[in-house]
Amino acid sequence: MGKLQGKVALVTGSSRGIGRGIACRLARDGALVAVHYSTNEGAGKETVRLIEAAGGHAFLVRAELGAPEAISELFAQLEPELLTRTGTVRLDILVNNAAHAGFTGTMPEDVTPEMFDRHIAVNTKAPFYLTLRALSSMTSGGRIINISSGMTRTSLPSQICYAMSKGAMEQITLQLALHIAPRGITINTVAPGVTNNGDPVFDDPDTVAEMSAWSAFNRVGEVSDVADVVAFVASEDARWITGSYIDASGGTLL
Repeated sequence: MGKLQGKVALVTGSSRGIGRGIACRLARDGALVAVHYSTNEGAGKETVRLIEAAGGHAFLVRAELGAPEAISELFAQLEPELLTRTGTVRLDILVNNAAHAGFTGTMPEDVTPEMFDRHIAVNTKAPFYLTLRALSSMTSGGRIINISSGMTRTSLPSQICYAMSKGAMEQITLQLALHIAPRGITINTVAPGVTNNGDPVFDDPDTVAEMSAWSAFNRVGEVSDVADVVAFVASEDARWITGSYIDASGGTLL
């Protein structure tokens, strides 16, 4: 039996990339996974198909995170599915992975209020309120995992909006850790570095070589490198870790 047998996980933004890898890994460890997507239903269905083809169990939920009613809409789909499949609405694992990383290359002086607000809405506000809602369905042993970025530990002015919003997300981890510890629930941040998430940029050998040089291991990360760390943090083995920032960047810019 897998370490997560009998557990229920919700992974936001799991229709592709790192989120898909996390969803597949948690399912492989035995969890029933709610695969969340915002717009690409086909990609979400593909994640579910991959999980089921490997012998796991998953289902789809949709919500446009950052929109005012997103959290209510998500749980309106999640809870009936859980009741049907498990007999309860209990949620054991929440992975806040969905993110907005738009406007790449925008320098600080060119950031508009709309750009700033969009990053904060999706990358900070949504995981905060989603976490608070999920806590009402969690019991002792629950796990909340926030996916941040190594960008919060270095200076890259063209990514200022993204880095600020992820830095604020890390404060959700730190500030809630003490608050929820009496309930036996942990909350941690996992921060990937450059990771091959299927973006076309990773098809360019010269670009990959340049990005590889940032890592102590002279390669870009693979989705499995991050998913394996998340699986550990989600397991009972990580019961004594909370409020932590876990660098999963492959020693980027050491």
